[in-house]
Amino acid sequence: MGSTSKIEIKISALENNLKFIKSLLSPKTITSIVIKGNSYGHGTQAVVPILENLGVNHFSVYSSAEAKIAYYARTGNSSIMIMGYININDYDWVVRNDVEFYISTLEDLKLAITTAKKIKKKAKIHIDVETGMNRTGLTASNLRRAIPLIVENKKYFEIVGITTHMAGAESIANHVRIRKQFSVYKRRLKLLENHGISSSIKHVASSAATINYPDMRLDMVRVGMLLYGYWPTKETFIQYIHRKKDRTDPIKRALCWSSEIIAIKIVPEGEFIGYGMSYQAQHKMRIAIIPVGYCNGYSRSLSNSGHILINEQKAQVIGSVNMNMIICDITNILKVKVGDPVILIGKQGVNEITFSSFSEMNNSMNYEILARLPENIKRSIIT
Repeated sequence: MGSTSKIEIKISALENNLKFIKSLLSPKTITSIVIKGNSYGHGTQAVVPILENLGVNHFSVYSSAEAKIAYYARTGNSSIMIMGYININDYDWVVRNDVEFYISTLEDLKLAITTAKKIKKKAKIHIDVETGMNRTGLTASNLRRAIPLIVENKKYFEIVGITTHMAGAESIANHVRIRKQFSVYKRRLKLLENHGISSSIKHVASSAATINYPDMRLDMVRVGMLLYGYWPTKETFIQYIHRKKDRTDPIKRALCWSSEIIAIKIVPEGEFIGYGMSYQAQHKMRIAIIPVGYCNGYSRSLSNSGHILINEQKAQVIGSVNMNMIICDITNILKVKVGDPVILIGKQGVNEITFSSFSEMNNSMNYEILARLPENIKRSIIT
């Protein structure tokens, strides 16, 4: 193994999940696949061509840096939409290459106008309106200030979309807030339309909103976690499944993260294992060393609590997770040898370790665990 671990991406899982997502939508609704955070750790350069081959033609990223990676990973003419930050030196590249982008501030708008005038090409923009999340997006007062600028400079824009982001659609606790946001969004649409500003694409729904709020799917949904085989939260899964006769999870995990055993040792009863005194052998133990640690995305919070799969059986992580390795108890697992494969995330036999298992143990979300997977872990494609 060239590196200390590897990641495999399953085409069959991505295809299954894409079909599930599309089954929720009107045939006219666009599915924009969110590939921010290196495609949630799956690897943008690996994922984009696969998804294009499966019929995806619209991708959402956070920044201009991510947009460049996606742009050069394309095999076709898929659209790329920047939902967040554009480096000031990248505006020319963004406009010149027909990359779509959010207008979330008056400064964004002015830079778009200046760039479009300079290179004599229309900027493809999505007007991002603030509706109650209080993060990015044009506030009511800034939207009123932006309207005359947009109207006066219409020839420099292609207004592709009008958008907002919902503040926690994955939790029923936010239901009233989400509904209020949607009402505000519709008022902002009317305000823009009253000034002759409209778009063919209205979009507000993330993965969670796509599941929990069918009326918010509109002309396009921005789906990330579902595509990769993870529900935004357990609550979102329950919200979906309780309406169904078939309670089987309809989505499949697309990622398998594995390593191998590099050493096996016998530890006498009473000895401490690893750094400090966090784990003491209560009996004679056999342990395995795996060359993956917190610098590889395996969180220190999984010390003495995480599990891996060896020979189709679960083995507990014991002692502290180190920068470059973990130690596991294999006392009761037979026929283990150096070089045996280890599943950190994924299935082996009937057992499975999921990112949900990680998040339940350390109070993280699936998003956080996935995004921590380093880019230098080799990704490969399997069917």
